[in-house]
Amino acid sequence: MASTAAHPHLHRGLKLLGTLLLTLSAITPASSVFIIAPGVISQAGSGAILSYLAGAVVGVFMAFVYAELGSAFPLTGGEYAITARTLGRLPGFVVLGLILITQLLIIAVIALGVGAYLSVVLPGLDGPLVAAVTCLLTTVVAVFDIKLNAWVTGVFLAIEMIALVVVAALGLFGPQRSPVELITHPVVAGDGGALVPASLGLIGAATAVAIFSYNGYGSAVYFGEEVHDAPKSIARTVLWALGVTVAAELVPVTAVLVGAPSLEGLFGAENMMQYFVTARAGSVANTVISLAVALAILNAVLAIILITSRMLFSTGRDRAWPAPVSRLLSSIHARYGSPWVATVLTGVVSAACCFIDERFLLVVTGTSIVAVYAALCLGAIAGRRNGTTGHAAYRMPWFPLAPVLALAALAYVIYLNALDPVIGRPSLYVTAGIAVVSAAYYLVVLRRRGGWDLAEP
Repeated sequence: MASTAAHPHLHRGLKLLGTLLLTLSAITPASSVFIIAPGVISQAGSGAILSYLAGAVVGVFMAFVYAELGSAFPLTGGEYAITARTLGRLPGFVVLGLILITQLLIIAVIALGVGAYLSVVLPGLDGPLVAAVTCLLTTVVAVFDIKLNAWVTGVFLAIEMIALVVVAALGLFGPQRSPVELITHPVVAGDGGALVPASLGLIGAATAVAIFSYNGYGSAVYFGEEVHDAPKSIARTVLWALGVTVAAELVPVTAVLVGAPSLEGLFGAENMMQYFVTARAGSVANTVISLAVALAILNAVLAIILITSRMLFSTGRDRAWPAPVSRLLSSIHARYGSPWVATVLTGVVSAACCFIDERFLLVVTGTSIVAVYAALCLGAIAGRRNGTTGHAAYRMPWFPLAPVLALAALAYVIYLNALDPVIGRPSLYVTAGIAVVSAAYYLVVLRRRGGWDLAEP
């Protein structure tokens, strides 16, 4: 059943469209709009439009970085494989530790949203149990051929995009206020629910969440070893994925703020998106769209399990663990060409994590992506200087503007997190702790045994 070659290869069964469908499914714009956007609106009010615009600018910088690095190293190890080859093995293994823990836990965080939206039809569902079952069912699908998974995610992606078009139409075709007014005079709910001007500080803080909302376009690199003409295809996929994501999130968020019957009612609603849809189209429309969002979340779980399992497979191929563990993780299914052991392990661990307190999950995953982004920006700069990315088929424009400005934005995000004693500051401590443990494992285990084998597929 399994391939046991020293450096096993994944099957190249994807083209640009299939890779784009998988990448967009991992981003899951509908989940971002219905789950993450309300947090941005709560924080910045109608200034959320500015937060999403600023987040898109940072996204462009990071997309350039991802496109160049992914073009140079279209490896299934993703960020850790890139960092190890541009900055060195120690920073690469630190990124591996951050990504490994974050990816396994973030699947559970996303899966927990399935029960919340299914409860519109089936009230009283056990959220963690539904999430765990979602993880296990999608794991079964993820074991199959990558081309099949691309089309499965594509169908679900089409459903969630239709839901976003409906939301956008509900707001833009019946505007209650001007978007120019919302941008030039942003307001937020103050004490007692009264509208007050939204400060630049609030809008800036919400930008950090908007950046996370767009995150995922760089995940295209995880499919690099399964894509035809990977150096060019990965770069194009990253840039296309960001463009589609910005449009699919910014337009509906703007439409909700423009078309909500009452901003006071929107800001004070327990579920902003359900309030908006119900107010504009009725409870039946809300039920239909809620089911579409549940499908979007399920689709995201499938896509991220596909991504995480490939990263876990890469760690086995790179012999990051004791030999028996590494051999198991690098096993490839003889029929489907998938990393089946890594896929099953990813699904089982993620299902178990669904029963962990959600706030703890958010603390652990909160700022790891910022550290990984920073490592990639430094890797892009170092790669140009030391020549390791000289063979890339794609070269970002205006270098080094994109990585430098992205680093500045990330530093601001870290500063804002340090000011938040509830999740932000503890998340920074946890991220630092994971980095220290990862570095210790590399120094004590991998370097002492003679190094870390970065396999060339």
